[in-house]
Amino acid sequence: MKWLDFLRNWTLPVAIVTGTVAYLTFDLLPPLAGAAQVMGVFFDHFFPITIFLTLFTTFVRIDYHALRPHRWHAVLLLAQVGLVAVLCSVVWLCGEGRMQGRLLTEAMLACVIAPCASAAPVVTGKLGGNMAQMTLFTLLSGAWATVCIPLVFPMLEREADITFLQAFLMIAQKVAAIILLPLVLGWTVRHYMPRLRDWLIARRNLPFYMWAVSLAITTGITVKNIMHTPATPWLLLSIAAMSAVVCALQFGLGRCIGRRWGDKVCCGQGMFQKNTGLAIWVTYMYLDPVASVGAGCYVLWQNIVNSLELWAYRKGRF
Repeated sequence: MKWLDFLRNWTLPVAIVTGTVAYLTFDLLPPLAGAAQVMGVFFDHFFPITIFLTLFTTFVRIDYHALRPHRWHAVLLLAQVGLVAVLCSVVWLCGEGRMQGRLLTEAMLACVIAPCASAAPVVTGKLGGNMAQMTLFTLLSGAWATVCIPLVFPMLEREADITFLQAFLMIAQKVAAIILLPLVLGWTVRHYMPRLRDWLIARRNLPFYMWAVSLAITTGITVKNIMHTPATPWLLLSIAAMSAVVCALQFGLGRCIGRRWGDKVCCGQGMFQKNTGLAIWVTYMYLDPVASVGAGCYVLWQNIVNSLELWAYRKGRF
């Protein structure tokens, strides 16, 4: 059926539109106010489950013997360090007097310093890339961010009421729950539960569709944050535009690095596909909450890019 083919081919845009329409429907119609509160609580608990299942069903497919470091892992991390250093310098130069410029730069910084998205191996696999290498980079990127964020952000906002150790442990806990637990469970099922393993592998698009569900929820949360932010419309548009620039910059830089080191797919996804949920959380924790809108908008931009990549791959133009 044509509509089913459309849903399969454009799963990510459909998920974005679904999340947006669902949130606006419940938020703008007064008779649904009570149901909106119940659904909000439900999705707060259901969202981590979708992320866990996305990764678990992905990690079951991975050859764990192929989890070996490559030079491009180090190159991407060094490129990220360079971008973070540049943006931190701009924040320092803006100081407290240029508040709008500072907010824009902090929004961009949140989109750069965030670790690689936990769902990046899913898209990498759909694009014909090496899921094992991307999985290892996701782990390395998460470890880097766990140390880097508590070091960098307090220097920008000295009034943040949290110590390095507290922040380190909080971020490490989130990264471990998001990545390490499904990784260990996936390894266990792959090696000791062959029937379940074969059943999951036979459903080859299951991780992708689970990710689409989580994307719809993330989009709804993003729309909520944008609608309830105290920022002016001009500032919101500026943050959205700058997050689009950062997305394009990181994607282009990742692809350039990939051409040099022989893996355009993994380097492109590893550089630009970000864990925006963690980025929003740490921005709220350390910086001005308005800056978190940048990471929220980044969700939309990176998945538009992912959709175009998947379209190009289907057409043989990738």
